[in-house]
Formats: sequence, structure tokens, C-alpha cells
Amino acid sequence: MALRMWASTTANALKISCATTKAPVFSLSRCFSTVLDGLKYAESHEWVKHEGPVATIGITDHAQDHLGEVVFVELPEPGGSVSKGKGFGAVESVKATSDVNSPISGEIVEVNSKLTETPGLINSSPFEGGWMIKVKPGSPSELESLMSPNEYTKFCEEEDASH
Repeated sequence: MALRMWASTTANALKISCATTKAPVFSLSRCFSTVLDGLKYAESHEWVKHEGPVATIGITDHAQDHLGEVVFVELPEPGGSVSKGKGFGAVESVKATSDVNSPISGEIVEVNSKLTETPGLINSSPFEGGWMIKVKPGSPSELESLMSPNEYTKFCEEEDASH
């Protein structure tokens, strides 16, 4: 009970939303994934941060949490292109290998080569050091079809509740 009260108080202080159903205690950890304001989110659990002419893309904290310890990352070459909803790389963890889909279309202008040497950056810093690619968006309107932080939080809660 004390753990649940601490978790609730902490979640409220951090403005993190969590479903208020009578779920087993062990499933509460899924509700504590970080969702940042200022980013857009895809249903396939990638995030996009659009700044000026470039959009940075990576996988969400929720996704890395479900994957577990990331041990290998496959990234495309700069200069190539990505299409919305299509795979551009893969993340291999101790549990599984998952394709990473691009939430937007565009030209790849940079890849995070640090992930080749330190794939665990995706676990320790999914929104900072663990970013995957930077893209010059081909159709900025595609960003509008992505979820807001609140929409993504609700999406994850509903997805976790169905499992």
C-alpha cells in the first residue's frame, strides 16, 4: 500500500498519467514511461522532434522498456530516404529484434553513429543520446497526423491494458 501511495504521489508530481484500474502491482511500472512535451508520437512507438528544417527520430521510452536491454542497432546510411510507416532500421535486445518505422517521410541527413558502439543509449537516454536518425521532412503535414504527448500516453495505457 505504501508503494502504491508513493507511486501515485510521484506520478502526480511528475504529471505522469496512469490508468486507475485495479491492476496488479507489477504492471504499474509500465505506466511510468516518460512521455515528453514538444514531441510527436507514432502508434509504432517512435517519437519525432521537429526543429527548424530537421526532425529527429527515435524510439520511445515505452518501446525501450518493453524491449529490454538493447544490444545492437541497425541504422541506414545518411543521404537515403525514409517513408512514413516504412522500416528504416532495427533494434535488437536480449528479448527480441524489432523493426523501427519512420513516422514521417524525408531525406536522412544524419544518423546517430554512437549507437553502433553504445546501443544501450536507447535504454538510458531514449530522447537525448539514444536518438536514431535526423530527417529533412518531405511533407511537414505528416507531423500533424502524429499523436500529442497526451494522446500517446492514453494510447499506451489502453494498449497495455489490452495485454
